[in-house]
Amino acid sequence: MVIASASIDGSITLSLVAAAHQTGGDVVCILPPKSNLGASKNALGPYADCVKFVMGDAKTLLPKDYSGADFVLVDCDLDDCKEVLRASQDCSDHGKGLVVGYNAFHKGSSWSCEFKTRFLPIGEGLLVNTKTPADHKDTGGGHGHGKRSKWITTIDKCTGEENVYRVTFPKAID
Repeated sequence: MVIASASIDGSITLSLVAAAHQTGGDVVCILPPKSNLGASKNALGPYADCVKFVMGDAKTLLPKDYSGADFVLVDCDLDDCKEVLRASQDCSDHGKGLVVGYNAFHKGSSWSCEFKTRFLPIGEGLLVNTKTPADHKDTGGGHGHGKRSKWITTIDKCTGEENVYRVTFPKAID
């Protein structure tokens, strides 16, 4: 799981730490070069060790270093958030994944026209883009390991909330 954030938001990052603990994944937090890394680590307290912090340009780092990410969370408060969203949509090397933008209300409401996303008016606004293998161009680089996880989307009939879950499967022993 990768989060590209304009500044540290402890509660969001802690949520990813909890999800990574449940799924056996890792959390990487990409911060802008001029961010205060010490303040970011202090905001997480004892859980700062569960997050790998990277300082740099998210739109460059995502496709280059995190092409295998199956969940990318993008802060729409980033100055170049549209470019980061584009890069995050292309970063999944297996063709499946989930890209979520948060704080979408802060930048206006033209998101769904520019990106193939669903806009949810939750909190400060969420953009959700689920990638499927049909969205991914096959380059012949498949690993042949079979399915290890899948995303399940459900809608709560009482509240209308959309819930997204990642279900993991154990690896097959050859």
